[in-house]
Amino acid sequence: MTSSLPSSSPTLIPPNADRSGDHVFHRSCTARPPLAVGGKGMRLFDAEGRSYLDASGGAAVSCLGHGDAKVRRALKAQVDALAFAHTGFFTSQPAEDLADILIAKAEETLPGNTLSRVYFVSGGSEANEAALKLARQYFLEIGQPARHKVIARRQSYHGNTLGVLAAGGNLWRREPFEPLLMPVTHIAPCYDYRDRAEGESTEAYGLRAADELEAAIQREGPTSVAAFIAEPVVGATSGAVPAVPGYLKRIREICDRHGVLLILDEVMCGMGRTGTLYACEQDGVAPDILTTAKGLGAGYQPIGAMLVGDHLYAAIRDGSGAFMHGHTYMGHPTACAAALAVQKRLHDDGLLAKVAGKGAHLRGLLETRFGDHPAVGDIRGRGLFLGVELVADRTTKAVFDPALKLHARIKAEALKRGLICYPMGGTIDGRRGDHVLLAPPFILTKVDAREIVDRLGAALDAALASQAL
Repeated sequence: MTSSLPSSSPTLIPPNADRSGDHVFHRSCTARPPLAVGGKGMRLFDAEGRSYLDASGGAAVSCLGHGDAKVRRALKAQVDALAFAHTGFFTSQPAEDLADILIAKAEETLPGNTLSRVYFVSGGSEANEAALKLARQYFLEIGQPARHKVIARRQSYHGNTLGVLAAGGNLWRREPFEPLLMPVTHIAPCYDYRDRAEGESTEAYGLRAADELEAAIQREGPTSVAAFIAEPVVGATSGAVPAVPGYLKRIREICDRHGVLLILDEVMCGMGRTGTLYACEQDGVAPDILTTAKGLGAGYQPIGAMLVGDHLYAAIRDGSGAFMHGHTYMGHPTACAAALAVQKRLHDDGLLAKVAGKGAHLRGLLETRFGDHPAVGDIRGRGLFLGVELVADRTTKAVFDPALKLHARIKAEALKRGLICYPMGGTIDGRRGDHVLLAPPFILTKVDAREIVDRLGAALDAALASQAL
């Protein structure tokens, strides 16, 4: 189906409008989003007949695009055979097969890999919550009960349940719930554009940033720290900020030296999004626990996973014998069948192998269009996971006044032009800074890439022009 630009902005229905039968608690209580009725390839369609080019895969979810025929067939076949069986009683073939593939790929690609088991859940927050709980139980099982502290990074995001909200460094999400959150120590992110000193090499900066973990462990007491959690490429909070070369290797060394578990959160950046199935492959490290979601099911079913090192699994197996955790829909057969079909599309049909090249092409277009733009300070990321950071002054890297909500203006202007992208505010510290995240499906064509950049450019310029920004 060919694309078409919407004739006007999407209808935001006011809350007092006549809409009998509407009892959904939407994300916003003051405006109702358009009603999506269809999707095909790179595009979504609403009830008013408007077409939207999906340049962010929702939230870096729809890596195969919409309406993939092979995934749909796999889902139907699984529902016809067995839609659900509770894991308190049964396993299922899709879960077994999917775990085999995920571990086999880890063994093939991750240096020093120990990941050997997969714990399936329904999304990224659940996966990271499980990781924190497993880290705690592991140390109980091996006779180190004093280890309970978690160290994370500022400007990270690990989910919205209370445990991982505490671990996350997304200030505006945390603030309302601070009284409910457990204590977590936060160190600086690895944020080359903002934090590398003038004259400092990228490698030297990475080691300096990583050494903040060493200092934090020493302050907290090495025998009290259980885990360090980080995103190899930070997602929505900062806009596709990758670890610089050497950073994660030094982090791995520090964790090993102090017996601290390394948890890598690949919920957004994993499953091929950065050009390799596991993002940390490009950093030459393997974690003790790896979490993933979003692209795992590509939006066709809600699913997440925690990949666990053999040493952790063995401690549970040879100790109490059971992980004290669980959810009703973990290991859901239909969700696992969808994710299994996604893996086959990535590997058997060669979609993963094309991500790096398509990402390089899209980044090249972004650099051509925005490289000299007065409001663009940085273009970054890996593969088809790219961020554009906005600045009021390119020389000083000064940001726009947060009260202007530039990111929200860009989102609205993009939607008017039939473009779905992922702008966010609070890029630097939770309050200041704006960026746009792009994470298009892996089926992206050169025509699609050009269209994304053209529409984004028009949206940015319109947002800057509004109210004399």
